[in-house]
Amino acid sequence: MFIQVMRGTVTDRAELRAMLDRWLAELAPHATGWLGTTCGVTADDTFIGLVRFESEPAARANSDRPEQHQWWMETSKLFAGDVTFHDCRETSTFLRGGSDEAGFVQVMLGRSDNLERLRELDREMDQYAGFRPDLIGGVTALHGDGGFTQAAYFTSEAEARKGEKIEPPAAIKALMDEFQSLVQGMEYLDLPEPWLFSPR
Repeated sequence: MFIQVMRGTVTDRAELRAMLDRWLAELAPHATGWLGTTCGVTADDTFIGLVRFESEPAARANSDRPEQHQWWMETSKLFAGDVTFHDCRETSTFLRGGSDEAGFVQVMLGRSDNLERLRELDREMDQYAGFRPDLIGGVTALHGDGGFTQAAYFTSEAEARKGEKIEPPAAIKALMDEFQSLVQGMEYLDLPEPWLFSPR
C-alpha cells in the first residue's frame, strides 16, 4: 500500500467538504488503484488527509490525470498558504487497519531514529484488542526522512477518551512507554468528525 499524506490550513471547511464529495462522485470512479481516503479538519482549521493507493504507480497515474490537476487547482484555493505532501512508500497497519466505521480518528505525527522498531511495535498491537475495544485499528505511513504519520481509528471520541483513562496491563504499558521513547516531536491532530471515503 502507498499513502500520500496532505496537510494545510483550511479557509472554508464546508467548501472543502463539497470539493471532496465532488471528487468522490466525478473522479473516484476512474482513479485506478485508489483504496480510500481518511481526512478531516481539526478545531484550529488544520486539514490532514491520508490517501491510500494500492501502489505508487497507481497514485502517480491518478495525479497525472488532467481532470485531477484541474480539481486540485480549484481545491488548493481553499487553503491558506502551502499544502505539504509526503509520499509514503513504506506503510503498515495494526489491528483491523483503517475503518470507515470510525466515529473518531486521531492522527499522530512525529519522527524517530528507529523506524524498524516502530514497525515491529505495530505488529505487536494485537494486544490492544481486548484492552481497548474502542480502538478499531490504524495505519502508519513513513515519510522517508525519519518522519511518520499514524492514524488511529476509534468507535467514538467519547469511548476513546474513556479508554485513555484506563490503566493498561503491564505488557501493554511497556509497549506504550517504548513507543514514546522512540519518537520525538509528537503532534496530535484530533478529527472528531472524520471524513472517510472508499470506492463505491
